[in-house]
Amino acid sequence: HAVLAAIYLIYTEGHTATCGQTLTRADLSTEAIRLGRTLGELMPDEPEAIGLLALMLLTESRRPTRIAADATMVRLADQDRTHWDRTLISEGHELVRACLRRNQPGPFQIQAAIAAVHAAAPTAEATDWDQIIALYDQLYALRPNTVVALNRSVAVAELHGPIEGLAALAEIDPASLENYQPYHAARADLLARAGRRDEALDAYDRAVELTTNTVERAFLVRQQAGL
Repeated sequence: HAVLAAIYLIYTEGHTATCGQTLTRADLSTEAIRLGRTLGELMPDEPEAIGLLALMLLTESRRPTRIAADATMVRLADQDRTHWDRTLISEGHELVRACLRRNQPGPFQIQAAIAAVHAAAPTAEATDWDQIIALYDQLYALRPNTVVALNRSVAVAELHGPIEGLAALAEIDPASLENYQPYHAARADLLARAGRRDEALDAYDRAVELTTNTVERAFLVRQQAGL
């Protein structure tokens, strides 16, 4: 499973580059998917290898819509879903269904299932957040860490509103996420939506401070300026 984790690290660096002038690095994402396909062929009976490939394909399907024509970053909720890659989504869904039939759930398979729920929604408003929260609960049972709890809090906010999302976020030890940029970015967004402007500004300051990708930083600065 260390090999799977290494491939996924390559993919995530390609999906959102740690630093630099571009949000993504297609060369890394393409290589990770190639390695994932190879691994799936070598380990056809390993459901987590299939789950990893499904996760990468479903995530990759959104690549064309993550950057606007003016080179700015576009949030998942604001992406033009008609331009998501339907071929990748179809293959990803097929792989997720194959994983479900095996009934040997693992972290990559559950993350792929979450990505599949997003991919199945024709609009952001149509997203089945109940299902996503249930999957995060399942993922947390297998891998109880603060990043999973953070992602679950964001899903809670989408279903029940920013106040509930902040309450879920407050249950996570903040010290464990002090240097984790997505925590501060998510918290800033929820505080802004909850009308807690001053706290949101502070949270955006911390998120911007921790961001080393220039496209992502510009997005956060714009969000903060909107307050």
